[in-house]
Amino acid sequence: MLQSLRDKMQGWPAIIVLGVAVFAMSFFGIEGYFNSHVDTFVAKVGKREVSQQQFQDAINRLRQQQRAQLGDLFDPTVFDKPEFKQQILDELIGQQLIMQANDDLGMRVSDQALRDTIASSPAFQVDGKFNADMYRAQLAGAGMTPEMYQDNIRSSLEGSLLRDAVGSSTIITPADVDRYLDVAQQRRDIRYFVLPRPTPQDSQVTDAQVQAYYQAHQADFMNPEQVSLKYIEVNGAALKADTQPTDEDLKKRYQAEISRFGMPEEREVSHILINVPKNATPAQQKAALEKAEKIASEATPANFTKLAQQDSDDLGSKLQGGDLGWLQKGVTNAAFDAAMFALQKDQISKPVLSDEGYHIIYLRDVRSGQTKPFEQVRDELLKEATSGERDRVYNETAGKMTDLTSQNPGSLEPAAQALHLEVKQTQLFSRAGAQGIAANPKLIAAAFSNDVLASGNNSTLVNLGKTDSVVVRVDKHVPASVKPVTEVRDTIVQKILDQRIAEAAHQKADVLVQRLSKGEDVVALAKAEHADLQTSNQVQRVQQGVPQPVLAQAFKTPHPGSDGKSQYASVELDHGSYAVLAVDKVEPGDLSKFPAEEHQQLYRQMVQAYGGAETQGFVDMLKTKAKVEIAKDRM
Repeated sequence: MLQSLRDKMQGWPAIIVLGVAVFAMSFFGIEGYFNSHVDTFVAKVGKREVSQQQFQDAINRLRQQQRAQLGDLFDPTVFDKPEFKQQILDELIGQQLIMQANDDLGMRVSDQALRDTIASSPAFQVDGKFNADMYRAQLAGAGMTPEMYQDNIRSSLEGSLLRDAVGSSTIITPADVDRYLDVAQQRRDIRYFVLPRPTPQDSQVTDAQVQAYYQAHQADFMNPEQVSLKYIEVNGAALKADTQPTDEDLKKRYQAEISRFGMPEEREVSHILINVPKNATPAQQKAALEKAEKIASEATPANFTKLAQQDSDDLGSKLQGGDLGWLQKGVTNAAFDAAMFALQKDQISKPVLSDEGYHIIYLRDVRSGQTKPFEQVRDELLKEATSGERDRVYNETAGKMTDLTSQNPGSLEPAAQALHLEVKQTQLFSRAGAQGIAANPKLIAAAFSNDVLASGNNSTLVNLGKTDSVVVRVDKHVPASVKPVTEVRDTIVQKILDQRIAEAAHQKADVLVQRLSKGEDVVALAKAEHADLQTSNQVQRVQQGVPQPVLAQAFKTPHPGSDGKSQYASVELDHGSYAVLAVDKVEPGDLSKFPAEEHQQLYRQMVQAYGGAETQGFVDMLKTKAKVEIAKDRM
């Protein structure tokens, strides 16, 4: 049969079949190749996506913040909990909804707002004023151009436009503040006594009770899952450049990039802004222009400062007589830029229209651009060239390591031998991490990923730093396991006894509260229980010297009745002990003792808090109307 097929696939029949095959591949196979797409988002909000990188970056930022704030109390396992990850994702989804609403409503950050924000940054100021040299130096040190930085700041400001608009609509009245203060500054007279820990009626714990507790609480007695890793590492800091650049090489680089070392022309400028309201009527626009033209006709270098202090609507520069400092091209909007660079020193412009209104610009001085000589920048060029060569070697080596470890997914040895790298090893560690590279969240995630842990493959390249990468594989895997009951028996016995003691103390406290409510005397009852009765008058919600659980319960307990009869409650303290509480008197806060400036500060805090709640409500409303897809398997 095969020979028959071969005979038939000769001549024109073969040509027809081959043509059909090529046609099919051209219009179906290749099209499918180019159109293939694999979704990688964690969430999709309309057409906007929250990428896995954005999601992981948000988690890492919060992890670093909490590690710095909590120190030894930091619990990394919190970050593995699904509910915590969902909270982070909800915040990112909210940000995307806000940005989408910005677009729909046409809200944008004006050039003037952008300029004011940059100019007000202390990082760019010298003696309290914006300094272009400092601005340029700071950006160059961060490897950014002014355009890149301005885009970042604009994006950051755009994220708060709608939040600020919704929050500013919140209405808090003085009466609202007074009501809050009345409750917050409330004072109470209390008495309480702590019951001695009772002896449990049954102090015997049987093996069956231990076993039952052990079975019901096995999650409390787990050895965590652990792994140890083998890994190979490429660290740029340890690499040596293949060649060292000569002075001739550096001079060629200097000539090729000489524009980098030029100081751009700068202009020292003051301005007067006549604001034009958004959606201004023709009459309002005309009035603003007439006012600006009148000021421009009167303005001279001698009186410009006075006119700016008197008439300018730019609050950021008004008190400084309109002084904007030294500016270079690209810092302001296009219209302002064009007018500023068209002026001669000591000239004052006619009114220039921008998004904010009309500007009258006074050019006070000009600083021509200069080029730094080669000798002055030689060390910088050498450092860049050496660093660039080291980066090239790093990228080349890291790329080879990626290729070799993916071609041999079951071993690190071929890559280690080919690249002359040492195969290193970690100690066993859990998902909480350990010292050294095992503290890196990216490495922990790779170590416990399905591909590495379950499938036994080499990891993909894990970036520990900008020029520091590893590929890891599992050396040893110790699954999570329940500790044997013999190992935890004493702990379980104590837990059972503590539980019995706490239950007995709770019952005792409830009985005493009932007796007090029926009229027995608290002093006599405390004495009968061999407990010290503590009296604290005029206690507030934040108070030293009173146990926090007692204080919290004191402000939850109802007010004494109209007959002045005290109210009573039992209070659970630490370690299963209980207290009995009497609330004897409640006094409202004395608002007259609250300073006016603190009253105003509280008002602002309440506006912010209620505004935040309103904004969250707005985001929740947007979420109900938007198409939101969540890929839980990528979280």
